[in-house]
Amino acid sequence: MMKFPEGFLWGTSTSSYQIEGAVKEDGRGECIWHAFSHTAGKIRGGDTGDIACDHYHLYKADVRLMKDLGYKAYRFSLAWPRILPTGRGKVNQAGIDFYSRLVDELLAADITPMITLYHWDLPTALPGGWVNRDTAYAFAEYAAVAARALGDRVKMWTTLNEPWCSSLLSYYLGEHAPGERNLARALEAAHYLLVAHGLAVPEIRTACKDAEVGIVLNLTPGVPASRSPADLNSLRQFDGSLNRWFLDPLHGRRYPADMVKEYGSLGALSSEQPDYMREEDFDLIAVPTDYLGINYYMLHTIQAVPGEEMQPQRWNVIKNPQLARTDMDWEVNPDGLYHLLLRVQEEYQPGKIYVAENGAAYNDAPDEQGKVHDTRRIDYLRSHIDAIGRAIQCGVPMAGYFAWSFLDNFEWAFGYSQRFGLVYVDFATQRRYPKDSAYFYGEVIRNNGL
Repeated sequence: MMKFPEGFLWGTSTSSYQIEGAVKEDGRGECIWHAFSHTAGKIRGGDTGDIACDHYHLYKADVRLMKDLGYKAYRFSLAWPRILPTGRGKVNQAGIDFYSRLVDELLAADITPMITLYHWDLPTALPGGWVNRDTAYAFAEYAAVAARALGDRVKMWTTLNEPWCSSLLSYYLGEHAPGERNLARALEAAHYLLVAHGLAVPEIRTACKDAEVGIVLNLTPGVPASRSPADLNSLRQFDGSLNRWFLDPLHGRRYPADMVKEYGSLGALSSEQPDYMREEDFDLIAVPTDYLGINYYMLHTIQAVPGEEMQPQRWNVIKNPQLARTDMDWEVNPDGLYHLLLRVQEEYQPGKIYVAENGAAYNDAPDEQGKVHDTRRIDYLRSHIDAIGRAIQCGVPMAGYFAWSFLDNFEWAFGYSQRFGLVYVDFATQRRYPKDSAYFYGEVIRNNGL
């Protein structure tokens, strides 16, 4: 039996736009994902989050289900435009009231709430989106409003979820809202997101004196396809873009010099410190926090692009034929999580680490008895929880694990084509079917280990 430390926090995660629905009810403003999903060709199947899992109306039943399954914590995000419909200014009390009721329901069920302030539903009313410093100040205002309203009961707070996705994936690769393809604007957005984090942390602490505050990054470790200089160089670029560009400034090291040079060579940075990077920003970004959240899904094998071996920001991700793959075509590699946790602890030494998301898309459906036999997800969870246990044995200060996701949901650009949930959702009827993995995970929690 692999036992986890006393007090280790076991929970599940969701995000507001992916499950809530009710996008036009009770004074909620519009977010960029509403606009993006209603743009032809952006989302697989033309899906939107207009209804999603209808959690806005079904939250009481969802919390009861969590309790019945034995889950001890719930990490969820607030919809910024549900609280501040135009991004700042007048507060929508109906939005505050919804989250207040949800928090009360969780506490009554003895489930610890963990709030994420930003999981990508930026109010469309904010001009320029994240390529505007004013949005960082608007975020700090929003953080203060939320913390004042809920901080008497909620003690665990996350500022941002996966700022790489909100910047590079959204403003450079164009796969997420707002769907731009401009590297310079993506880097500026990344900077303002980190500034927003730095501004929000003291606002939360002021409103909630005993708050535990952190940020959640999606970290993707890599290995080289070979030991050739070209492949090793591409791996350095990959790691610098996805991981170090966020880890370094958050830990007081500014942006990594090698990546600043490369982005400059591409014309994405006008100088080593463009005008929008103010000197005082770096102290803001490195504000002390209580934990680092890590979202882990996969490891990538990185190979240089043939014929362009030393070009910046050019690499191929190649498949490892020895590894299983999820229905999302993502490799299953729990050892990647183990080595990532050891690396983060060795290089950055955060005081506490949560795995804030970890899960797999498998599209198993209910049988005639309403049972979902998702054995592949059980294997996935077991192997990744084991990796965390091994990291703990090596001295990594792990504090909790949140499985992604509690419910099948709107999976961003994939629409409803991919199912990450521990609970199957029939989107036509909104009926919930706990999968075998949901019960397996409840057993892990009851045993506090594997």
